[in-house]
Amino acid sequence: MSFIERHLHTLCFCHHIDKPTRIQKQLAIRPPPFLTLSLLFVLSFSLFSLLFICVFLIFLSCKKEMSNTGTAATASLVDECRGVLFVYSDGSIVRLPKPSFSVPVHDDGSVVWKDVVFDPVHDLSLRLYKPALPVSTKLPIFYYIHGGGFCIGSRAWPNCQNYCFNLASELQAVIISPDYRLAPENRLPAAIEDGYMAVKWLQAQAVANEPDTWLTEVADFGKVFISGDSAGGNIAHNLAVRLKAGSLELAPVRVKGYILLAPFFGGTVRTKSEAEGPREAFLNLELIDRFWRLSIPIGETTDHPLINPFGPVSPSLEAVDLDPILVVVGGSDLLKDRAEDYAKTLKNFGKKVEYVEFEGKQHGFFTIDPNSEDANRLMQIIKHFIAENSS
Repeated sequence: MSFIERHLHTLCFCHHIDKPTRIQKQLAIRPPPFLTLSLLFVLSFSLFSLLFICVFLIFLSCKKEMSNTGTAATASLVDECRGVLFVYSDGSIVRLPKPSFSVPVHDDGSVVWKDVVFDPVHDLSLRLYKPALPVSTKLPIFYYIHGGGFCIGSRAWPNCQNYCFNLASELQAVIISPDYRLAPENRLPAAIEDGYMAVKWLQAQAVANEPDTWLTEVADFGKVFISGDSAGGNIAHNLAVRLKAGSLELAPVRVKGYILLAPFFGGTVRTKSEAEGPREAFLNLELIDRFWRLSIPIGETTDHPLINPFGPVSPSLEAVDLDPILVVVGGSDLLKDRAEDYAKTLKNFGKKVEYVEFEGKQHGFFTIDPNSEDANRLMQIIKHFIAENSS
């Protein structure tokens, strides 16, 4: 029996009340005043705390968004590259994780792949590809260095991945697609140094006591070809000059040739294809200038030796021994004249250089539509170049 019930029965006994049920019910359902006030206080405090937490979380979210957008309220947009890179007047930089090219990845299982860190200091990875059912026990190694004006791009972008699938399958080769540090956070020569480190990683695998057997079981380290697309083509050229013919410093790795796909070269004097190229071109002059503005070393011009191989301050390449080079460019690419001049000049120096121009094609035609007739023809040209220079 509760305290209230015992108290009621005592009152009833003292006053001879026979039916205490009405008083009992009234007292039983009415809580003491101190209990009511306590409950109200607890509920009010809980609601206030919940509201405070919600407001605080919204504040943090807004603060982070303002930080990611370079405090857009106070800083103006200075440069933008293909919807993924934004540079603001206060020096802040925003990179979106999405690729510039939203295309599906065509992974049918005929090519297997994986990622490997090749430079832990700069957190750089490369992507390895090989045929799931190779036709030979040993396959040539083919580097594919992505483009993007030294400012954007990634080994993981769908257009890059799809092209590497095609390369691995059609060339029957191990494909190595490395990332590199991007500008403007990391201006040249950072990207070229990273390309060199990606090749040195291969040498380390060739001599390692415990190498990555996924690679070494099928890779022929004596047949390596280094290709690059656009900015990647520039990196490939600079690697060719640095490693020279025979690539002796990479032993037992042996580079047999270089494939420059629409290489990204520049200069302070406009070429005809740059000056007269259409504004609506996939890579127009405004975008070319923007890429160079964001990527060249501070205080330098586009006549820097890494950018203009035959510029007024560039060392002569006439005495440099080079491995065979294949240069490919679209006839409607604004970079056409620089690519053609590059090939002609090296030929005049006595180098083994092949130049192929695809009439009417824009910059990057082979990755934009990797299954087109022209992309397939290019694949056959690359395959022939590999076969011709593999001995």
